[in-house]
Amino acid sequence: MPTAAKLFAAFAFAMLAFFTAEVYKPHMPEGTQFGYFSFVSMLIGLVAGWRVMGPQAGKGNWMAVNSGIKTAAVMVVFALVIFSIYEMLLQAFRPLYDGPMEAIMGAVGLAVDFFVNLLAWDVLLLLVVGGALGGLLTEWAQRRWK
Repeated sequence: MPTAAKLFAAFAFAMLAFFTAEVYKPHMPEGTQFGYFSFVSMLIGLVAGWRVMGPQAGKGNWMAVNSGIKTAAVMVVFALVIFSIYEMLLQAFRPLYDGPMEAIMGAVGLAVDFFVNLLAWDVLLLLVVGGALGGLLTEWAQRRWK
């Protein structure tokens, strides 16, 4: 059921995902082609905000902050999975893998590489602070439009 809290959560985490993707780009190797990276990240944030943060609204400010940080973490995990599988598929069509198991292990390796690049202070700070603020915004919307 659509609620104002879910709408605000979806918007807040879509914006958080977009700006996090933009801050993350300089941490990738030089020459990386990003394509629709920021917009796909935004879509992941929109879904995470709607499905994870939206239903958690209405439990108080501290729970909103915690749920916001949890939603940001869920958003990162899904982004790592989606982008590593996408990159693995691109590499699989250039035959870099000998079999399906090697391709799966390649996707895990890519996810680890992406995660290591994610461990920059500016990206982590943006995720934690933005997640907390997104949670508080969702809590405010829940209280305002009950």
